[in-house]
Amino acid sequence: MKQKTFLKRLVLVACLFSVLVIPSALAAKKGVPFEGVYGRIRFVDSFADYDVKIVEHHEDLRVQLVERFPDSCGKWQIVDRFPDYKIRIVDAHPDFTIRYVNSFPGVN
Repeated sequence: MKQKTFLKRLVLVACLFSVLVIPSALAAKKGVPFEGVYGRIRFVDSFADYDVKIVEHHEDLRVQLVERFPDSCGKWQIVDRFPDYKIRIVDAHPDFTIRYVNSFPGVN
């Protein structure tokens, strides 16, 4: 009898965990508005707006480096002064991941 009660409680806790914790973790990932990150970008070592990891596959954002007119999603112009966003390149715990492309920048 005690074993059945324990199993029922264990199943209840597992269900609550899957309903409450897992969606909030996924929402935290979606909470970063990385599709709005375009324009003049400066790479920094501290006090960044976003932490970004560069990957080869399964990226969140495809980035095209441009010299002029970084006016749409995924187009970045690298600058030293007056950036729109400051980005720090990290290896672990990024806000989102990027992959450099030559064409078709934007959200994956």
